[in-house]
Amino acid sequence: MLGMVWILSLNTQAIGGAPERGKSFAHVAEASWGKGLSTLLRIVRMTLRHPWQVAITIVSTFIAATLQLFIPRLLGRAIDQAQGVMAAGAGTAAEHALWNTALTLLVVSILRGLFTMAQNYYGEAVGHQTGYELRLAFYEKIQRLSFSFHDRVHTGDLITLGLLDLDGVRMFFSTGILRVVLLGVLIGVGAYLLISTDLVLGLLSLSFVPFVAWRSSVTQLALRSTWLTLQQRLSVLSRVMDENLGGIRVVRAFAAQRHELEKFDRAKQDALDLATERVDIRVSNTSAMNFSFLAAMGLVLWFGGQKVIAGQISVGTLAQFLTFMTILQMPVRQLGLMVNSFARASTCGTRLFELLDAELDIQDAPDAKDLVITDGVLRFDNVGFRYAGAGRATLSGISFEARSGETIGIVGPPGSGKSTIAHLIPRFYDVTSGAITIDGQDISKVTLQSLRKAVGVVQQDAFLFTTSIENNIAYGNPWARETRIGQAAEYAQLHNYIIGLPAGYTTVVGERGASLSGGQRQRLTIARSLMLRPSVLVFDDSTAAIDAGTEQRIRAAMKRFARDRVTLIISHRLSSLMHADQILFVEGGRIVERGTHEELLALGGRYRALYDLQLRPEDDRPAAMGAA
Repeated sequence: MLGMVWILSLNTQAIGGAPERGKSFAHVAEASWGKGLSTLLRIVRMTLRHPWQVAITIVSTFIAATLQLFIPRLLGRAIDQAQGVMAAGAGTAAEHALWNTALTLLVVSILRGLFTMAQNYYGEAVGHQTGYELRLAFYEKIQRLSFSFHDRVHTGDLITLGLLDLDGVRMFFSTGILRVVLLGVLIGVGAYLLISTDLVLGLLSLSFVPFVAWRSSVTQLALRSTWLTLQQRLSVLSRVMDENLGGIRVVRAFAAQRHELEKFDRAKQDALDLATERVDIRVSNTSAMNFSFLAAMGLVLWFGGQKVIAGQISVGTLAQFLTFMTILQMPVRQLGLMVNSFARASTCGTRLFELLDAELDIQDAPDAKDLVITDGVLRFDNVGFRYAGAGRATLSGISFEARSGETIGIVGPPGSGKSTIAHLIPRFYDVTSGAITIDGQDISKVTLQSLRKAVGVVQQDAFLFTTSIENNIAYGNPWARETRIGQAAEYAQLHNYIIGLPAGYTTVVGERGASLSGGQRQRLTIARSLMLRPSVLVFDDSTAAIDAGTEQRIRAAMKRFARDRVTLIISHRLSSLMHADQILFVEGGRIVERGTHEELLALGGRYRALYDLQLRPEDDRPAAMGAA
């Protein structure tokens, strides 16, 4: 049985995991024998973490299957006894025997039902316990995976993996392992009982089994293969929906509803066409299996009837064969489901375990120690960085130093590497060359928890959770006092707005902060970072949506906050960083100019050109520029 399962399962397709760079979880690859077998053994080991539940389930399955085999014999005996009771001259003894058989049949049926219930209950319990553990492990791993992983894997693919694939692994115990026990007892022991009773009728009764087992297996494997494709198409469908809902305001602003509906309809139609194909496969093969079963039953009735007429067997014996065929019909069809369960668990488990076993690009070094802040000096020492799969380096030779109380401004054209500098400080990515140190401690050799507690990054994307304003601000420190939350909001120039709301700090913001303006969302994320009181504070173009007056008030408030910490301001607007102690102009991943605002203006280079473009009054510009 297992050999057949594995031979057939080699024809199925497995979905590759994200550890292979440049490919999403929708990538399809052939699963090898060794890999699939190790995956199934790993699932079995997971189920054995609940030994008493597994033991109860298997014992209940074995007893329920054994009791089911008694039912055809008891029915056959009851029919023969009923004939005896109706025969002329039958006494009370025959009637008493009939009642005993009927009572035995009732007791056996009740016991079979109870043990089947125990089998289903504890089988589902083991599956759900396994699913619970896998969901925790999956979600925990997602939280730890680096930015580079999420850069190349789509959210919709991860959701598909955490729902459909995880469910395929969870169900393996009840749909795979238990069916091996159930079908082994029913088909193996039942076939022996029938053939030992009458060889010809026994073979006729079992004649439909090979065909149904073959067609069922082929059907389930075909459905499995198309299900994998359907899973990919549903993943595309969910991706289209996710992007549409995430950008619903852009869709409405550009009146692109028709385009989005057409895009969704194409993805939906692809999934529907394949779903219809799956229905055709199921219906046509089910009809063929039903025909073979009815043909076998007709043969048993014909030859069995001839034997009854000839007096070779009783009517009860013939009924016993027919009853067993009826009982055996569904379990034989489940051979295909069992094969599908093995194939599905193998492919889904391979995908899932590849994620769970994926090595973290960013993790604590074996001898990592907590970061100790003394003077609060941040230093970039000839730092270079290249994104995975990128053709050229994003940063090259970046060197600067920032001391406690100093503000560093970073400006440059789009794509110059400014945000990458911000992401390297808290180790969202690791440097390719050079080193970043805080107080002389290489950040790659300190614990991530202590580093990210010391470094606060206010990112460009002002993401908010669907909860109260208070909870959003206190996200990094949920147990903070209300006074500290209010103080952070005051620094971000948001306090007066919040207290003017009917529910104040308990006001619930919409999904992704949709109920707030862009500037309000950015100020709230600033307050959330200030809550942690980091030693290094990085503003990554985080005031782009804030008006100039509010930005000036935030900057004035931040002077008090930033007295004893390093502040980095990354911005396209020079007005946001003109006050910095040192300004770095980054272009092509290199620092091409550095100095104070006045020094860079006097230099007359790229910074001066940008200043003239953004801030210099029209009447101060050269006449030639005006004439042009």
